[in-house]
This record gives sequence, structure tokens and C-alpha cells, in this order.
Amino acid sequence: MTTTLDFDRCYRAVEIRDHRFDGWFITGVTSTGIYCRPSCPTPVRPKRQNVEFYPTAAAAQRAGFRACKRCRPDASPGSPEWDLRADLAGRAMRLIADGVIDRDGVSGLANQLAVSERNLTRILKTEVGASPIALARAQRAQTARILIETTDLPFTQVCFAAGFSSIRQFNDTVREVFALSPTMLRSKGAGGSGSTGNIAIRLAVRQPFSPTPLLEWMASHGAEGTVSVDDRVLRRTLSLPRGLGAATITPKSDHVWCELQLDDFADLSVAVSRIRRLLDLDADPHSVAERFASTPLEAIVAIDPGLRVPGAVDGFEQAVTTVLGQQVSVAAGRTFAGRLVANFGTEVDRFGDDLGYVFPDAETLAAVDTAPIGITGARQRTIAALAKSVVDEALDLSPGAEREATRNQLLALPGIGPWTADIIAMRALGDTDIFPLGDLVLRKAAVSFGLPEDPKQLAELAANWSPWRSYATHHLWATTSADRQRKAT
Repeated sequence: MTTTLDFDRCYRAVEIRDHRFDGWFITGVTSTGIYCRPSCPTPVRPKRQNVEFYPTAAAAQRAGFRACKRCRPDASPGSPEWDLRADLAGRAMRLIADGVIDRDGVSGLANQLAVSERNLTRILKTEVGASPIALARAQRAQTARILIETTDLPFTQVCFAAGFSSIRQFNDTVREVFALSPTMLRSKGAGGSGSTGNIAIRLAVRQPFSPTPLLEWMASHGAEGTVSVDDRVLRRTLSLPRGLGAATITPKSDHVWCELQLDDFADLSVAVSRIRRLLDLDADPHSVAERFASTPLEAIVAIDPGLRVPGAVDGFEQAVTTVLGQQVSVAAGRTFAGRLVANFGTEVDRFGDDLGYVFPDAETLAAVDTAPIGITGARQRTIAALAKSVVDEALDLSPGAEREATRNQLLALPGIGPWTADIIAMRALGDTDIFPLGDLVLRKAAVSFGLPEDPKQLAELAANWSPWRSYATHHLWATTSADRQRKAT
């Protein structure tokens, strides 16, 4: 058991079945050999002497526990701790979720983090109780379960789509983690909901969850042809490691329904990870609200406690669209992005009339003249420099990027100032602690709410809201929205 978990606090959460802790830790019950999420509905509470707590499902599996069939702990939301942390362990966890080990192995992950495999393994075992391989194995098991229960794919295809290297490894892992064979899992699942290339899955989300501001943001900022929002349904194209894809996302009261069209089922776990980041589904609204309690923001946070920070499915795409939105209206920025996509994006015809393109990659934009889309010469040079830096691997915009180093690298590029670097860090890198003082709308919203007009004084006040200043930013921005004004009356 990892010493960072407070036994008494964890046990209290298990006693009251507190769903807020789902994903924060895993409960291993020594008398049954099963691991559960804190909110497991089992009628019998485990005795104190029979429980051990682990930071991840992989750590519990490594200790010899198998997944509970009642609460399905492998399907609980991810821990927001790993999105929050900027250290090597946090960066590694985000990259593992993005499928780096399945694509490049542990050596590839270590190289991307600029550490040795041995040091990486030591750090992860210390921090999360499991090796990189064990963490990737746990993710493969969850991907396999989704494919087994929701599609009619042959098990051989499920095996390799989930990232396993052999049928034997697939069968052994499924039996060990779920105490069921693949055939038994399929008999318990709905089955048949997916056809070749298509799969529908339910994404868990911590409550409270407020999807309307997310959909409004996507509708106003997404490039036409790659993003569509209609009748509270978000659709967008995806560029994935093994091919292209499209997601149809429908927020529900207690979950998010996601239908995926994939060129390759092996991209499933990566697609899910990126959709979760896009919608900030692993945020912990209760921790955010607790941080703002007894501060000037408490009242506006209470209006919409489930507010999330929109993220990105691709760091480079987000960086380019942020540059296109510099010092122009939101509508103009979206227009430029649509022109960029129409001129240089990858055209597709299999995802519907509203999704005809995939956003151009760095290699493409590094090699073209973007003047035809109507942007200034300065922005053309910024996009070219940004694309070249990504192609040359001088700039990392992946989920595992070292945030402070990346911000400094962005600021060194022509045409990128503090505001642009802040927005990219917030959306592309998932930094939860951004308060972009250069944003005029943010400062006006702060003043209208009675906060200091002087930027220095406002920055000093905002420092007290760390590490959740990105959420403070969005709550202040939201004070100008019609929906927020409606909720306040």
C-alpha cells in the first residue's frame, strides 16, 4: 500500500460509499481477493482489518486482487491527481493513458520523458504502486472489456485491438483481472452494439457535471468541417495514431454517451482518453468548490459547480486555433480556422456531411503558405514557426509535456505572448492553474464582480486560488453568459 493514502479518510469514504472518491483510490478486500471502487454498493462493508488501499487499479492487480463484478472499478473516472500534477509521474500517467506504451513500449515512454527505463519504473512504483507495464496492462484490460461486452468482434481482433501481443496474454489477463473468461464476459454484456469500425461506450463522469458551457464553447470555437454541435450533441473528427476517427458525444445526466467511428479499433483507448481530456471528465468539482469556499468566488461557483475547463484532443490543433484567435473576435477566429481546414486539412467522406475534414497536422502546415486563408503575415510566420518546432521535436504539445518548459518554448516563438501561451497551456496541456491576466474579458468580468481592477492586485488575489485558477478563470468568464445570468436569477 502507498503511504500517500490516508487510511482513515479512505475507510470513511468506503463506509458511506462516497462516490466522490471513485478514481482517487481503490479498495482491496483481503478476505475476498477483490478490489472495488469506494462507492461499491455491496451490502456488507469490509472490516478495517480486511482492507488495503491502492492509488490505481493496476496497483491492486499487481497485489493479486481481481476486479469487483458489482461496481466495476476499472470503469470509474480517472484520478484528477494525474491531470493536476506536473511532475514526472503525472506526465507519465497522462502519456500511458494516451497509449504511448502500446505504440512505443516502455523505452519509448522513457525517451519521451528523458529518463532511463529503470528510473521511470522506480518512480512509478513509488508513486502509484505499479510499473509502467502493469499500468498499460490495466488499461488494455479495460479496453478489452469494452470491446468484448459491446461488440461482436472475434476475440482475436479484440486481443490485438486492445494492445495485447498474444491471445494467451489476452486470455490470462482477462481471467486474472475479472475472474471471468472472455466468453463469460461477452455473455454478461449487451453485445452486438458495434459493427466494424463503430463502437458506443458510456463514459463515467464525476458529479456535478455541467455540459452546456462545454457545448457552447465547442460550437463557438471549433473549426467548421471538423466540429459540429447540434441539439446538445457534439461531433468531431479525430486524428489518431493508427488512423482517423470521429466521435459523436451526447452528455446525459450522470454520464456521457460516446459513439466512435474508428479506422482501427486499436485506437479505442487513445480516443477515449482524448475525449475525456476534451470534456475535462476527470475533474474533481468538489475539490474545486472546497478551494473557493470563503473566497470572493464562492457565490459564482455555487451557481454552476459542475463547470469544466474545455480541453483539446490534439495539442497542435489547439495551439494553431489559439493563434488564429489572437486579438480578433471569437467568430473571426473560427472563420480563419475553417478556412485553414478547407485549404489544408485532410478531406474525409465517411463521417457525415458535417464532418468533412480532419485538422491539418504539423508536417502539412510547416510546408505550406497559409496566406490564402486571409490572416496577417505575422500570424502566418507564427503558425509556420509553431509547426516547424513541433516537426523538429523542439516543442512538445503532448499530454506528457513539461508545462513550464513548454510555456517558455512557446514564448520564444515569434508572435506568441503570455496570453497565447497561457491559453495553450490551459487547453492543450490541461494545466489547471492558469489565470491569463492578459485577457480583457477576464479582467472586465473580475471588475464587474467587485474584484480588483489593478492587474497586480488581481494576480495576488488569484494566487490564493491555486491550483485551480483555470476553473476560476472559467467561472469569471461565465458570468457574462446568458445561461449563467439565468441560473443566478
